[in-house]
Amino acid sequence: MIYQNLRQWLETLRKENDLTVIEAPVDPYLELAEIHRRVIEEGGPALLFTNVKGTPFPVATNLFGTPRRVDMAFGPRPEQLMKSLVEATGTLIPPTLPAIWNERGLIKDMLKVGMKRVVPQEAPIMGVKVTEEPLKHLPRLTSWQEDGGPFITLPLVYTESPSRSKHHNLGMYRIQIYDNNTTGIHWQIHKGGGFHYFEAEQQNQPLPVSIFIGGPPALIAAAIAPVPEHLPELLLASLIMGGRLPMTDNPLGGHRIPAEAEFAISGYVPPHERRLEGPFGDHYGYYSLAHEYPVLHVNHMWHRKDAIYPATIVGKPRQEDYYLGDFLQRLLSPAFPMVMPSVRSLWTYAETGFHALTAAVVRESYSREALVSAFRILGEGQLSLTKFLMLTSRPVDLTDFNETLEAVLERFDPSTDLYIFNKTSQDTLDYTGEKLNHGSKAVLIGVGHPIRELPRSYEEGDIPGIDNVVAYCGGCLVVSGASYDKDSDLALRVMEHLKSRDTSWPLVIVVDNAQQAAATQTSFLWTVFTRFNPATDLFAAANVQHHHLSYRLPIVIDARMKPDYPAELFPREDIVNMVDERWNEYFAK
Repeated sequence: MIYQNLRQWLETLRKENDLTVIEAPVDPYLELAEIHRRVIEEGGPALLFTNVKGTPFPVATNLFGTPRRVDMAFGPRPEQLMKSLVEATGTLIPPTLPAIWNERGLIKDMLKVGMKRVVPQEAPIMGVKVTEEPLKHLPRLTSWQEDGGPFITLPLVYTESPSRSKHHNLGMYRIQIYDNNTTGIHWQIHKGGGFHYFEAEQQNQPLPVSIFIGGPPALIAAAIAPVPEHLPELLLASLIMGGRLPMTDNPLGGHRIPAEAEFAISGYVPPHERRLEGPFGDHYGYYSLAHEYPVLHVNHMWHRKDAIYPATIVGKPRQEDYYLGDFLQRLLSPAFPMVMPSVRSLWTYAETGFHALTAAVVRESYSREALVSAFRILGEGQLSLTKFLMLTSRPVDLTDFNETLEAVLERFDPSTDLYIFNKTSQDTLDYTGEKLNHGSKAVLIGVGHPIRELPRSYEEGDIPGIDNVVAYCGGCLVVSGASYDKDSDLALRVMEHLKSRDTSWPLVIVVDNAQQAAATQTSFLWTVFTRFNPATDLFAAANVQHHHLSYRLPIVIDARMKPDYPAELFPREDIVNMVDERWNEYFAK
């Protein structure tokens, strides 16, 4: 089914018994978020809160929080269409009449992609106009107690290039509500909206900005999709929907608006104005700290007469963004070989915050071609923010991290296949680098035939300073001892000890709690890759040969919490107790 708006999607969930309506009064400050987190952890239903304090609008959350709901929302058609598009490039270039005839079904589908104009009088979004204190009645959702204030967590932020209006960007950048007329706007590096603002600021001009909330599920998916900079997200939304996206003109001026959205906020961001934004409990599982960001001045807001406010709650994986990210990677993965011909398949890991870890299966038709693939990946859009990149030529299922890691560890030669690049850009939400937006990258290559057999159980005796040793998978050992603030040199000593013993383990990870970190793929990936910076936390004996660092085994990574890292996310105890006490009230039949 093609969903034109949020309420069609909610009605389907209701019929499928996958929506729970909570009529009890709920506080948008921390309480609603705690309910949401418990339900998503249990794989529970979507939630519709109809009695949220301080707002007349119902709040819908957990709309895509299970694989089943994602499949229901989008179906198999978008993925099939994307695969057909990629395959058709080989038959339609150059175009011939037989080739065009054979692809007539695909061409017919593609003719459905685009926008269609709806006159404002017939657009549901034009139900109510608010010009005085436009944000006053929006739900003030605060997810974590250290958050800098309430945030809009599913905002679809629309901008256009000041010099080329056809170049638009629809992105999801968190929006902190300062008051009834202004918000922060969290444009991170390598984000299209930020590029538009940079261009406007260079011209000393304000940038018009629209924030859409709700609409077709496809619109939400398109906004978070990591597509190339100049690929129009509105067209991607249409492709996912399987039909033209209804758009309407704004009678008060400004950008066109999705006709089926729930809310449309219109305003401008002045040049050179900054205000402290954050902290915010983010999808890395930690607080992102307060920094200066641009300010949105809101002129007016449109909303449906019976508007519903969709929201999400982010935090330690797995949360709702995990399931949406999984769908989008499946959708876009057929295009990677077309954009990067030597890349067979590619996967970023939601458990690490996406940018912290990427793995790819690459072609190795000549010696060191994998390094060409590495540079290509690290130069491609948001993939350029990748912190740790693993490459193999073995056709593994990249979603199975253990299989992928073992394929690399069996094959990599530390003297030629490990590269660390310091002084690079880094994802704004990753605080493991030495300062904001700055860090390092590592590339680990394992191609060709295996060169070692991986150990699977540890039988090499005690390691000084280590009190817990767990074999995570073949070749990867997870160990723990003292915390970093009590023994900052522990990882270095572990490396030196195991090297002197000529250990059979190529990769050793030092963590705060080995049993906990190695318990599942999710806990391993989150613990390890959100807690180390390659240039400062990776240890291996090395020597310089012709300007190349040639490493020797073992490779030891210090993935303990460091004193300057932001705090891990934990709910406030009194909120936990209150939700415990009210749980049956929320779900009373």
